[in-house]
Amino acid sequence: MKVLYVVSEAVPFIKTGGLADVAGSLPKYLKAEGIDARVILPKYSSISEEYRNAMEHVGDITVPVSWREKYAGVDKLEYEGVTYYFVDNQEYFYRDGLYGYFDDAERFSFFSRAVLNLLPAMDFWPDVINSNDWHAALVNVFLKLEHQGDSRYENIKTVFSIHNLKYQGVFDKNIMGDVLGLDWQYFNNGDLEFNDCVNFMKGGIVYADKISTVSRTYAEEIQYEFFGEHLDGLLRSRCEDLRGIINGIDNSVYDPMTDKHLYENFDIHSLDKKLTNKEKLQEQLGLPVSRNTPMLAMVSRLVENKGIELIIRILDELLTHEDCQFVILGTGDKGYEDWFRELQWRFPTKVSVNIYFSNDLAQKIYGSADFFLMPSIFEPCGIGQMIALRYGTVPIVRETGGLKDTVRPFNKYDNTGNGYTFANINAHDLMYCVKRALTEYDNIRIWNMLQHNAISSNFDWKKSASEYIDMYKQLLA
Repeated sequence: MKVLYVVSEAVPFIKTGGLADVAGSLPKYLKAEGIDARVILPKYSSISEEYRNAMEHVGDITVPVSWREKYAGVDKLEYEGVTYYFVDNQEYFYRDGLYGYFDDAERFSFFSRAVLNLLPAMDFWPDVINSNDWHAALVNVFLKLEHQGDSRYENIKTVFSIHNLKYQGVFDKNIMGDVLGLDWQYFNNGDLEFNDCVNFMKGGIVYADKISTVSRTYAEEIQYEFFGEHLDGLLRSRCEDLRGIINGIDNSVYDPMTDKHLYENFDIHSLDKKLTNKEKLQEQLGLPVSRNTPMLAMVSRLVENKGIELIIRILDELLTHEDCQFVILGTGDKGYEDWFRELQWRFPTKVSVNIYFSNDLAQKIYGSADFFLMPSIFEPCGIGQMIALRYGTVPIVRETGGLKDTVRPFNKYDNTGNGYTFANINAHDLMYCVKRALTEYDNIRIWNMLQHNAISSNFDWKKSASEYIDMYKQLLA
């Protein structure tokens, strides 16, 4: 089976979010299961010279952008056994950032069309094209509208993977003619129309043979109005073709036994060394050094959907009445950044606020903290809670999306579960959850069992890759 994975970013070449982690891991695991999985993404100027110099030029063509013709080259690079292709066009992709430009509709519709038109130059004819998020959504549209009747294309099946329904690629309707070069009938019949605009993600869903998203619970949630971002009706109509497959993490990357960012490596049999990490992190952050003081931590974007309002509503009471420490790392809305800075000023011996991002510090936090807070309003999958579990850091999460699928509530009577969960978007429920966690932290027997359950959790890509393969096989049956 041959699969082409179409994505706007991929580790290790370029990354702005979790989508890149998926694109850098899943194809490798598909390859290990005998699938010829290859990846294609734009050739951004910010890809390091190390990788750019190792690329082999495969070919070039011109791609129509409505009435214009634009150059498209394709380069190839083998990395960790996977073939990566890079679509080259300096006008569109040689910029400081990846997204947020005035011509994003043109840039990524060009990319989607180029992916298909470059297949002959690549000499790779996939059985399945798996496109991801709005940036690659039009691959499905162009395949059905521009390549049917060509025997090389007509048997290709498509999967469209939704990583976050909130970001849909919505643009002025006038791009139908001037950018997409498509007949207005595909707007007027509702295939691409969305509130009198063009919606790339909607087109990807409508024209896909199968639809996937990044957790079972999120696949259910997005069929309801609260989570559906005005596409819930469409997703309900495609529910038979919609499947939720939880993302995984690469256990070779996130391994407390080999992680070079940690002060001291450890595993399930040497969790006492995790306490040494906590002491050294406390020292680095200027907190009182105490292995017996429970440390709660967050590594997160500081935005509303991450449940920051719930955190804000409990921290004063928690820090006033409980013997604990709170560490946060991340950036986001200025109002939230300022609030946390002021919190540290009021509780200098209990709080460390780090308004920036550092992968080194993030890994130290995962390897040192006792509890990981992630009370998201919505969370399609989430990777933080899985990394935390891998490092024996117990998650406290709201039951939504991938958080619900990966964190099972701890039961001290039968010693099952790997974290603490609450269902409602309610600060009182979060406070109850945290206080229960702090109480059980003081019970050595309970804490040892809970931490053992956490670090024993396994969310590597192997199981998830097998579910993707099963979905591909269903398409080709």
